[in-house]
Amino acid sequence: MFTGIVEELGYILASEAGGPEGRLVIAAERVLSDVQVGDSVAVNGACLTVVEHGAGSFAAGLMHETLRRTNLGRLRPGESVNLERAVAASGRFGGHVVQGHVDGTARLVEVLPDGAALLQRWEVAEHLRRYIVPKGFVALDGTSLTVVDCTPATFRVALVSYTQSQVTLGRAQPGYEANIEVDILAKYVEALLEARREDVVIEARRDGA
Repeated sequence: MFTGIVEELGYILASEAGGPEGRLVIAAERVLSDVQVGDSVAVNGACLTVVEHGAGSFAAGLMHETLRRTNLGRLRPGESVNLERAVAASGRFGGHVVQGHVDGTARLVEVLPDGAALLQRWEVAEHLRRYIVPKGFVALDGTSLTVVDCTPATFRVALVSYTQSQVTLGRAQPGYEANIEVDILAKYVEALLEARREDVVIEARRDGA
């Protein structure tokens, strides 16, 4: 589990998206301080397993499902990525519950200055939009952000000046596609309500019989 508080910007050394399993090699510093083979690291918000590490870099495998749902297969050597280690039980929980299970991608459609902050409007698929609410949470490329407002097809987030300098989104331009993970709590609520509706229907049919 992660919090969406990016620890550092790494950059891609090598990317292999083809074959039975893809592979990323990523240059990093901070996340390597205690890394072990088998550990989880969020790369642009996608939970990846470390398969190899050495001085200044680590490698992670890319399953086909990961390539289908994320922007990782489009990354090229030299591009920056947001990195976060799995949260320690004794650590501060500064963001929100982020699983590293990317739901899809969102497309940046507008960037506007708002004092020192940047307001970004993102377009997202209809099946994910219903989980996004004003003042709720969303993770974009693994960055925990508060939703400013929503329309039927888009939502906006604000990046303060510090965040702009610490994550990849600070340099994103319209047309960029970011990995998005919506709030898992909203999904659980929806599933529970749906299960309850089904129980009510079954009970009604039983009573009618």
